[in-house]
Amino acid sequence: MIKRWFKEFKNLGNEEIEKIPDEERREFLKIGLIITGVFAGGSLLSVVSKVAEGLATPEELKNNYPYKPHYSMVFKIDLCIDCERCVEACNLTNQVPDYGWRTMILERYSSKAVDQKRIFLPILCNHCNHPPCVIACPTKATIKDSQTGIVKMVSYKCIGCKTCMTACPYNARYFNEERHAVDKCDFCWEKRLSKGITPTACVEACPAGVRIFGDLSDPLSEVYRLVHQLGKPVWVLKPETGAKPNVFYTIS
Repeated sequence: MIKRWFKEFKNLGNEEIEKIPDEERREFLKIGLIITGVFAGGSLLSVVSKVAEGLATPEELKNNYPYKPHYSMVFKIDLCIDCERCVEACNLTNQVPDYGWRTMILERYSSKAVDQKRIFLPILCNHCNHPPCVIACPTKATIKDSQTGIVKMVSYKCIGCKTCMTACPYNARYFNEERHAVDKCDFCWEKRLSKGITPTACVEACPAGVRIFGDLSDPLSEVYRLVHQLGKPVWVLKPETGAKPNVFYTIS
């Protein structure tokens, strides 16, 4: 099967590729990701996201993840220039101390031995549909909002045991010493979304259009279109954990 696809695809021009059915192009993209490898932090991210495929229809989205709005974010990683304006905006908006973080950008070189390129990977809390942190918290200080799907911290309930930090597959939490509570990205819920201000601070600050924020339950939204596109790869970090993230990665 793989040999057949490569034999058929390798000599095609762009116009000819566009005529190939979307489903077959997606299958070819999967194989391409397996062979070339898409890496972050030393781990293979995945082929085309199982989460994205699981939300392929409005019916499945409504039945399995009935959040409204269902806040999500998509990163176009090939556009990231590591200017860190997103990080600065996040820190300023959410009063993140110098030792803490709600979003950051990881950097590594491509695996190619020749013509290596730097790859920048923005990360933050993945606001998982099945968040391990929520399961691990003994005081219900970390919760999954039943309306928006955002994973939030209820600071006054936090006892500082840091169990949620250990449970998080993405190392997306830090302990705020001043609050004596764990802190993390909440998609700017407290500072912006709850006040009707959108998008998130990091999205607004990005000069390159890397970060796309929106409602995954709305078929007309850009995040919905990007997650369910058939012509380009879409993946998530560490899909093997079963956390089913609401943060997706793609290319422009």
